[in-house]
Amino acid sequence: MYISNKNIEIRYAETDQMGVVYHANYVIWLELGRTQLIKDLGFSVTDIEEAGFVSPVMNVNISYKASMRYGEPAIVRTWVKSQDRLRTVYAYEILHEDGVVAAVATTEHILVKKDSFRPVSFKKVDEAWYNKYIEIAETN
Repeated sequence: MYISNKNIEIRYAETDQMGVVYHANYVIWLELGRTQLIKDLGFSVTDIEEAGFVSPVMNVNISYKASMRYGEPAIVRTWVKSQDRLRTVYAYEILHEDGVVAAVATTEHILVKKDSFRPVSFKKVDEAWYNKYIEIAETN
């Protein structure tokens, strides 16, 4: 299993009046982590989009464990939990600098044609990328 790390500097605009990170901002951090994982593996979301495909989120699940505050660094750990013909499930841990888990999450994505939103097989669109995900997935 391959795990990618993305460091996040918590900005004041991401917090509420109590200085605690507003819950919806974690979803943005998940996307930063997913994009970093893809980049670390040598692939590009832009390339897929230029070929006429997009990868919408079908499901997001976040469990909040410990609050994070303005000025603290956060680490987003991202990996491929599972990959099948159509669905990719990414898993995440968002950590405090000292390793305390602030949140755990998963996102589920499919690949669709940009113009029709019809699902397509990931393997048919980019076999190398698909095979890499199969190789590194937590569960096969």
